[in-house]
Amino acid sequence: MTRASGAPPRGRGRRRDQLIAFGWLVLVWSLLWGDFSWGNLAGGALVAGAVLLFFPLPPVSFGGRLRPGPLFVFAVRFVGELVSASVHVARVAVQPGNRPRGAIIAVRLRVRTDLNLALTAEAISLVPGTLIVEVDRDVGVLYVHVFDTHGPQDLRGSRRRILAVERRLVHAVGSAAEVREVNADPVERRP
Repeated sequence: MTRASGAPPRGRGRRRDQLIAFGWLVLVWSLLWGDFSWGNLAGGALVAGAVLLFFPLPPVSFGGRLRPGPLFVFAVRFVGELVSASVHVARVAVQPGNRPRGAIIAVRLRVRTDLNLALTAEAISLVPGTLIVEVDRDVGVLYVHVFDTHGPQDLRGSRRRILAVERRLVHAVGSAAEVREVNADPVERRP
């Protein structure tokens, strides 16, 4: 019996994912201690085993494919957004008498997979001035706190930027069906 595309991994695939997570946890444990001794590796193995046993994560399947060109475009645009947002936040922070206003906006993503929600939320949270407040997995909505808003046009601009990040991510790592889905509904281009 074959597994449907997008279904959670079973058997060997699930064990492989757990083994990869185990290895990463042991590595992070050793890096936090700053020493790769046998004792730290054993302690990391115990902690990693306990984490995976008591806090299992739902399986996340990857049905897309890695596209180097769009991934490069995503990386360049992401670095540009980091620099631009950092300059904006710094300018607002040192501007005398300015009292920036924040807002929380709901942004419904077009691709509602757990992987897309996680990647988009991470990319958005890393940019200064934006922070994910909550994620509604059932309907694919990110609730995002945005910094220094002056009116509805700023909220629309923030929503368009978040959807543009999702589009670039899907183009970089999404499946063909997911790419068609974000291309069919280019919400970020609407006024």
